[in-house]
Amino acid sequence: MKKVTVVIERAENNFSAYVREVDGITATGKTIDEIKTSVIEAIDEYISSCKEFNLEVPAELKGNYEIGFELDIQSFLSIYQGIFTKSGLEKLTGINQKQLWHYAKGVSKPRQAQKQKIESALHRLGSELISLSL
Repeated sequence: MKKVTVVIERAENNFSAYVREVDGITATGKTIDEIKTSVIEAIDEYISSCKEFNLEVPAELKGNYEIGFELDIQSFLSIYQGIFTKSGLEKLTGINQKQLWHYAKGVSKPRQAQKQKIESALHRLGSELISLSL
């Protein structure tokens, strides 16, 4: 199955998103749920417009495709600040809280190795949680 990547970024007062593989599809929203809904609607509208005006639908959007969402570290920390504390993230990632605070505030941007540490820790946690039964 084809995969399209929706890149979500923090703007001053909201979030913005675009589809990496297809030019011209953008959306905004105040929350992560709103931005996801908006960008899915924008993709659907883009496909409908292509069909309506007899334009070629991009190969990435023909047939079945999967949508993946990509966040920068600052956006992730902003969106999930009520769920993941800096202390909890420090335990998961091994990155100290002060450095995580710098990433959250945009004071500094993480190096690729730090991004990978955070992503790997979240994926490990997700795998652990998905395997649980209560």
